[in-house]
Order: sequence, then structure tokens, then C-alpha cells
Amino acid sequence: MSDTQVSIHTEDDISTAIPDLGPAKVRSRMECALFINEDQRVQLFVTNEEGETGTNGVKTYDFEPAGPRANLYFDPPKTKCAIVTCGGLCPGINDVIRALVMTAHHSYGVSSTLGIRYGLQGFIPSYGHNLEELTPDKVASIHEFGGTILSSSRGPQSPEEIVDALERMNVNILFLIGGDGTMQATLVIQEEVAKRGLKLAVIGIPKTIDNDINFVPRSFGFDTAVEKATESIRCAHTEALGAPNGIGMVKLMGRESGFIAAQATLALKDVNFVLVPEDSFEIHGPNGFLQALDDRIRHRGHAVVVVAEGAGQDLLAASSQTDASGNPVLRDICGLLRREIDTYFKSKDMEYTLKFIDPSYIIRSVPANANDRVYCGFLGQNAVHAAMAGKTGMVVSKLHGYFIHLPLSLVAGKRKKINTVSNYWQAVLQSTGQPVHMKTPPADYPQGATCKLDFQS
Repeated sequence: MSDTQVSIHTEDDISTAIPDLGPAKVRSRMECALFINEDQRVQLFVTNEEGETGTNGVKTYDFEPAGPRANLYFDPPKTKCAIVTCGGLCPGINDVIRALVMTAHHSYGVSSTLGIRYGLQGFIPSYGHNLEELTPDKVASIHEFGGTILSSSRGPQSPEEIVDALERMNVNILFLIGGDGTMQATLVIQEEVAKRGLKLAVIGIPKTIDNDINFVPRSFGFDTAVEKATESIRCAHTEALGAPNGIGMVKLMGRESGFIAAQATLALKDVNFVLVPEDSFEIHGPNGFLQALDDRIRHRGHAVVVVAEGAGQDLLAASSQTDASGNPVLRDICGLLRREIDTYFKSKDMEYTLKFIDPSYIIRSVPANANDRVYCGFLGQNAVHAAMAGKTGMVVSKLHGYFIHLPLSLVAGKRKKINTVSNYWQAVLQSTGQPVHMKTPPADYPQGATCKLDFQS
């Protein structure tokens, strides 16, 4: 996915500067001829088409390139690292852990790397979780398995208690692997560290299967998730073909962003409708989903519907409940659609068969595929390079083919979404053949700008 396929949230006064702990005076002993010069920069050009900053021009952002530095802040034999994994499972977490441990040990010779068990709870004494020493032998084959060998948890913990624990353990570098909520926690932890004047590097590695972290074009595990999602879509297509007026419905991850649903739709051309949080729709009426589904069934005799879990939440009563991470509990959009489909086709006296597939937990827990394994390796290696050079308050990302350092302030708390007026989303609609708007078109929408159903597949 290219950077132009999403809306990147920017502000006039954003800073791309990366904090550091002080002068890097320790000469690296890595045998590497490609050390990064601190004066090098990677440029990102953002065209501000919506005039959010008052102009319609192009803004340029300069980022630090990732990679090994010739001079280090930390003296490796005296350096202790810690790794913690937070939030939901995602393919590739173990690959990142392995890359962190192997790089710290083999490339730098750090004294030890600690694994913090069960997320941020592992720092809090009252939970009673044990620490785990991570050695190359212990992590050598963990990339063959899904999940995280450190286990995980959700929910906030006291940054003061976390930093207290880091001080007690004499940790010099902390790596936090997690999603949007974890990146916010990482920022707060780094601020607490800075307030105390501690020489402790705090590095985030963005993890979200939804691929919705700002300024991160592709998060690790996303490629694997799309690959596994297509298997479920293929099964739904087979089921839909196996009965008169067959409908296959697949529910995929995507709380606020429908990237998995969109990308899987493009990867497998069997999808006829894809519903995502970014594109609202109506169920009833001449422009609604049910009418479009009726048209599809009458013309081709079957249909495949892919639904991101956060789609259509405006059609349901808002939930007052929140999960352990503080996110509103999503209402069951697929349950609503299945009920409405049943009522609609019975009212038309039309026979139909609907098969529903929810592969969410299967997708989350599988090992990473080859592409994600390579990506995770680079993320882990570059995170260690940055930390050893004394960088802090940052994450590692990849833009335009370059691994870069991103300030935590750019990614924490800002979700990336599909740009529904982009060529990318138009390609998704053209692949499915669904209408551009399954709702009453906006008053300012160009006359004649519609996408007719061509009933592909």
C-alpha cells in the first residue's frame, strides 16, 4: 500500500526531531561500512488537498533514517534491555522479539535482555508476574509460532510505578511492542522518564493488525492478516455458490479502519460488497445495501459480503461499555445485517441461504508469513540501533522504502483511515461492483458520478 492511499493527519507545527539522551561517545564495534550519518534525512511530501492547514500546497517533512550509528550512547557490556508486549495478538510479535534479542546480543553484546510478562502488568509488583531472561537460545525458534512468548494484557498502568520498576531493575533501554493505546502509554512513560532525568531510552514498535497507526503505512502482521482473510473469503464464496441465492458473509478486524477488508477484497476478486467504518451506508431504501444485494442475487444468484467489525456502527445503538483498553465495545453489525437480510428476503418470498464466517481469532494468532517475517526483522534491528545510539521517545517505521525514526507524538492517539476519495478505494469499489454510495448521495456529489453494479465473479 502506498502512502497516498490513506489520510495522513498532519499539523502545521509538527516536529520530526527525535529526542536523545546525550552525546554519543562510545565507538561502535559493529563491522558495518554503512553507518548512518546524523545529518542524513528522508523526506516525505504530503499534498494537502483538503486545505486543513489553510493551503492547497505540498508540505515537506524530514525524518531521521534508521540504521546503525558509528557512535553509541550506551556502552554495550554495561547495558540492560527490557521488552514488553501489550494489547491484542498479532502475527509477527515473536519475530520482533527475536530480532531485538539477537541484534542486542550478537551485534552489540549487551549484558542482558529481560522479558516483561503479561504486558504493562509485569512492571507492577502487586500482579506477581515473573521476569524472563531472554537469550539467543531461548528465542531462536519462537518465530515459528504465533502469539507472544511474553504473553500480553490490556489496560492502563501507573507510569510512575512502571518507571519505578525500571529503576529497580537498572534497565537502560525499554522496547514496547503494541498498538495505538500502547504507543500513548509509551509516550507517557517516556515523559515520566524525562521528568526524572533518567538516562533510559524508550522505543516503541507499532503493532496493530488493523494497520491504523498514523504515519505507519504498513504495520507488521497486516500482510499475514490479509493472506489469512482471503482464505475465509474463498470459503464464503464456495458456500455462496453451493446453494440457490447463496450469500457468504465474512467478518474481519477493523475497529475504525477497514484496511484488512479492503486489501483482502483486492487480493481475492470474489467479493461483491465490502463494508468499512470509513464509508457509511444505509440498509434500507432505493440506494441501500439490501436493494443492492437483491439486484446482485437476481442477476448472478449468489453474493459475497465482507464486513469490517467497525462498519455501520451509526446504524446501531451506541454501547455504554468499554473494553480493558478503554475503547467502546463495538455493536454486532453482522448480526444486524443477517437479521435484516432474513426479514427482507422473506418479505420478497425469495429463498436464500446465508453462511457466516468470523475468522478473527484465527487470523490474530497465526505465525507471520515470509513478508512479515522480513519486515519484523528490520523493525527489531533498527529499534536496537536507535536505542543504542541514545534515541528515545520514538518508533521505527517505513516510508517510501526507507526505515525511519518517528517521534511518538506523531503516532500516539492518531488513527489512520482509508481515504474514500482515493484511487485505492475506487479500485476496491471497481473490484466489487458495488455502488459508490449505498445511501442517498450527498447534495454536493457530482451528477452522474456513480458506479454501476457490473456483477463480477
